[in-house]
Amino acid sequence: MRLSWTPEPADWGDGTSAALPFVRWVPWFAAAFGLFSAVLLLTGLTWPGVFGLVCAAGIGAFPAVAIRAAFRREPVAGHPVTAEVDDHSLRMMTTSGSAYSDLTLGELTGWVETKRSFVLLTGPGSFHPVPGRAFDSTEDIDRFRDLLTRVLGPAGVPPSAP
Repeated sequence: MRLSWTPEPADWGDGTSAALPFVRWVPWFAAAFGLFSAVLLLTGLTWPGVFGLVCAAGIGAFPAVAIRAAFRREPVAGHPVTAEVDDHSLRMMTTSGSAYSDLTLGELTGWVETKRSFVLLTGPGSFHPVPGRAFDSTEDIDRFRDLLTRVLGPAGVPPSAP
């Protein structure tokens, strides 16, 4: 199967949320902190309340800002990628030839399917996102999902899990 796509910051956002579960809790923490700060405002504690709301907004925005900044710093981010998938590996390369990754599917630590992407987990906190737009058809998406399930087991479950 041949895939091609141009990486976007949202792909990295999917990967970060899948590989680092605590990132999914950031919006909830920011909302709770903001709510507590609003209560401080309502009780007349203006400066602590304003400070808390500013901090809550910063906490809520931090993951998106950090992902965009990391994406901009990465030399190969945003360059078109092609990939070849077979029963044993996924070989990815930028079309300019500036970067190459050869992933043996059986050595992955797991995979997660999000609304946008397949996130291939390669270790603690590391991943390769493969967005749905990389596939030519829904049949190819289904074949890729079936391949990952066959090699690694169900999505979100580490291969070594019982």
